[in-house]
Amino acid sequence: MSTMPSTPSTPPDPWSVFALDVGDGHQLHIEQSGAADGLPVICLHGGPGSSMATGHRQFFDTTRYHIIQFDQRGCGRSTPRGGLTHNTTAHLVADIERIRLRLGIDRWLVFGGSWGATLAMAYAAEHRDTCLGVILRGVFLASSDDLRRFFDDSHPHAPAIHARLAALAPMGARSKLAHWLPATLLAANPNEQAALTVAWMAWENALDNGPAARFTPPTGDTLATAIDKYRVQAHYLHHHCFLENDWWRDAAATMAGLPVAILHGTQDRICHPDNARAVHAACPGSTLQLIDGCGHSPFAPAMAAALQEATRHFADKTGSVLGDSNT
Repeated sequence: MSTMPSTPSTPPDPWSVFALDVGDGHQLHIEQSGAADGLPVICLHGGPGSSMATGHRQFFDTTRYHIIQFDQRGCGRSTPRGGLTHNTTAHLVADIERIRLRLGIDRWLVFGGSWGATLAMAYAAEHRDTCLGVILRGVFLASSDDLRRFFDDSHPHAPAIHARLAALAPMGARSKLAHWLPATLLAANPNEQAALTVAWMAWENALDNGPAARFTPPTGDTLATAIDKYRVQAHYLHHHCFLENDWWRDAAATMAGLPVAILHGTQDRICHPDNARAVHAACPGSTLQLIDGCGHSPFAPAMAAALQEATRHFADKTGSVLGDSNT
């Protein structure tokens, strides 16, 4: 799950942009930037359903890192946009490996935030030997607790905005939006999808940026893009992200011995900091940084600085554990 506020940094232009046919009717939009002969890093975007953000390039020294980004199936400039068939976590993990092989990369750093952190863990668990290390930010575990906290338990933070979302549900479902909303969005007609998408966006904005934060409902093509994004997210959430209960415990244990750095904002209302603590506890040798005062956005100054330091340290000490643990 992810929100993407703008960042003032000017990202470097990509030196390679191409489409990769991964079968099943899907083509992935892929960009490479930074140093072609640098330390390779695959940067995984959030969502599910979002798209790559050029602003994420600011977290890497572009003279030292070969940055690979792509839009996941159904997302961004990958086609078909909003496509739900043959679109599961297992497909995405396989796509990441296809990209590595297509680019001829032996091993790489895996970097992901929010849903991207989920996907990074799933990939590292399946393809540990291809990973130089893993950096996770704003960890999303794709658990029922995650969804209940986000959709239902956080309503006191912005009660009026949550009430507008809940009002779209029948009375008996208004305290169980985590179950009702994804299923309903997938089955709704276009007008209903638009209303649900806008209300969902407003709620996410309020959680991440505060109840008084400005929110302008999208219209036209921007709304159509948002509907496709949230349909992909609903598809994943409705199917528990195609992951088994407590899948992350085995994934975290599998990553043990790799350099694994976990960063999480103490004020994150999209993904609870307890997620980061749990992964840290289950992954021997990992490091945990709780960034005071930061929410879910990777672009908050303190979080951006911490991410830049983590990648700098990794480049300096490839194969080392990053930073000091704190719980």
